[in-house]
Amino acid sequence: MNLAEIRRTSRAARRERVRRKLRGTDERPRMSVFRSNKYMYVQVISDESGRTLVADSTLKDLGPGVTVDKAKTLGSRVAEKCKQAGIASVVFDRNGYQYHGRIKAMADAAREAGLKF
Repeated sequence: MNLAEIRRTSRAARRERVRRKLRGTDERPRMSVFRSNKYMYVQVISDESGRTLVADSTLKDLGPGVTVDKAKTLGSRVAEKCKQAGIASVVFDRNGYQYHGRIKAMADAAREAGLKF
Protein backbone atom coordinates (compact mmCIF):
# COMPACT_ATOMS: atom_id res chain seq x y z
CA MET A 1 0.00 0.00 0.00
CA ASN A 2 1.32 3.41 -0.88
CA LEU A 3 0.87 6.56 1.19
CA ALA A 4 -2.17 7.82 -0.75
CA GLU A 5 -4.03 4.55 -0.19
CA ILE A 6 -3.20 4.59 3.50
CA ARG A 7 -4.52 8.14 3.85
CA ARG A 8 -7.68 7.29 1.92
CA THR A 9 -8.46 4.20 3.98
CA SER A 10 -7.63 5.98 7.25
CA ARG A 11 -10.02 8.82 6.43
CA ALA A 12 -12.70 6.30 5.44
CA ALA A 13 -12.30 4.55 8.81
CA ARG A 14 -12.52 7.86 10.71
CA ARG A 15 -15.54 8.83 8.64
CA GLU A 16 -17.38 5.60 9.42
CA ARG A 17 -16.52 5.87 13.12
CA VAL A 18 -17.90 9.41 13.29
CA ARG A 19 -20.94 8.54 11.15
CA ARG A 20 -21.94 5.71 13.53
CA LYS A 21 -22.45 8.28 16.26
CA LEU A 22 -24.17 11.02 14.23
CA ARG A 23 -27.67 10.98 12.82
CA GLY A 24 -29.41 13.95 11.27
CA THR A 25 -33.11 14.39 11.99
CA ASP A 26 -35.66 16.65 10.35
CA GLU A 27 -35.44 19.05 13.32
CA ARG A 28 -31.65 18.88 13.62
CA PRO A 29 -30.07 17.78 10.32
CA ARG A 30 -26.48 16.70 9.74
CA MET A 31 -24.10 19.25 8.19
CA SER A 32 -21.59 17.26 6.14
CA VAL A 33 -18.39 18.78 4.75
CA PHE A 34 -16.33 17.48 1.84
CA ARG A 35 -12.97 19.01 1.04
CA SER A 36 -11.06 18.37 -2.16
CA ASN A 37 -7.83 19.98 -3.29
CA LYS A 38 -9.71 22.51 -5.43
CA TYR A 39 -13.14 22.97 -3.87
CA MET A 40 -15.16 22.59 -0.68
CA TYR A 41 -18.73 21.30 -0.50
CA VAL A 42 -21.27 21.48 2.33
CA GLN A 43 -24.59 19.64 2.56
CA VAL A 44 -27.24 19.79 5.26
CA ILE A 45 -28.86 16.35 5.25
CA SER A 46 -31.86 14.82 7.01
CA ASP A 47 -31.03 11.15 7.53
CA GLU A 48 -34.64 10.41 8.57
CA SER A 49 -36.11 11.38 5.23
CA GLY A 50 -32.91 10.83 3.22
CA ARG A 51 -32.99 14.30 1.67
CA THR A 52 -30.47 17.06 1.19
CA LEU A 53 -32.09 20.19 2.61
CA VAL A 54 -29.38 22.78 1.84
CA ALA A 55 -26.22 22.53 -0.26
CA ASP A 56 -23.49 24.95 -1.27
CA SER A 57 -19.92 24.85 -2.53
CA THR A 58 -17.03 26.99 -3.64
CA LEU A 59 -17.36 25.48 -7.11
CA LYS A 60 -19.24 28.16 -9.03
CA ASP A 61 -18.55 31.65 -7.76
CA LEU A 62 -15.57 31.44 -5.42
CA GLY A 63 -13.30 29.72 -7.93
CA PRO A 64 -10.68 27.01 -7.58
CA GLY A 65 -8.28 26.81 -4.69
CA VAL A 66 -9.86 26.67 -1.26
CA THR A 67 -8.36 29.04 1.26
CA VAL A 68 -9.41 29.81 4.81
CA ASP A 69 -11.11 32.99 3.59
CA LYS A 70 -13.17 31.10 1.00
CA ALA A 71 -14.10 28.53 3.66
CA LYS A 72 -15.35 31.35 5.92
CA THR A 73 -17.44 32.76 3.08
CA LEU A 74 -18.90 29.31 2.42
CA GLY A 75 -19.76 28.85 6.10
CA SER A 76 -21.64 32.11 6.33
CA ARG A 77 -23.50 31.42 3.05
CA VAL A 78 -24.59 27.98 4.27
CA ALA A 79 -25.81 29.48 7.55
CA GLU A 80 -27.89 32.03 5.63
CA LYS A 81 -29.40 29.31 3.43
CA CYS A 82 -30.23 27.29 6.54
CA LYS A 83 -31.98 30.27 8.09
CA GLN A 84 -34.06 30.70 4.93
CA ALA A 85 -34.97 26.99 5.06
CA GLY A 86 -35.98 27.29 8.72
CA ILE A 87 -33.05 25.33 10.14
CA ALA A 88 -31.67 26.77 13.38
CA SER A 89 -29.38 24.00 14.60
CA VAL A 90 -27.39 21.19 13.00
CA VAL A 91 -25.14 18.26 13.90
CA PHE A 92 -21.66 18.86 12.47
CA ASP A 93 -20.14 15.98 10.47
CA ARG A 94 -16.49 16.68 9.71
CA ASN A 95 -16.45 13.61 7.42
CA GLY A 96 -13.19 12.18 8.73
CA TYR A 97 -11.18 15.38 8.32
CA GLN A 98 -9.32 17.01 11.18
CA TYR A 99 -11.19 19.86 12.84
CA HIS A 100 -8.47 22.27 11.78
CA GLY A 101 -7.78 24.89 9.13
CA ARG A 102 -10.44 25.17 6.43
CA ILE A 103 -12.91 22.88 8.20
CA LYS A 104 -12.65 24.85 11.44
CA ALA A 105 -12.88 28.19 9.61
CA MET A 106 -16.05 27.09 7.80
CA ALA A 107 -17.65 25.84 11.04
CA ASP A 108 -16.74 28.97 13.00
CA ALA A 109 -18.15 31.23 10.27
CA ALA A 110 -21.40 29.26 10.27
CA ARG A 111 -21.62 29.63 14.07
CA GLU A 112 -20.97 33.37 13.85
CA ALA A 113 -23.74 33.68 11.28
CA GLY A 114 -26.20 32.20 13.80
CA LEU A 115 -26.22 28.46 13.14
CA LYS A 116 -26.10 26.33 16.30
CA PHE A 117 -24.01 23.15 16.47
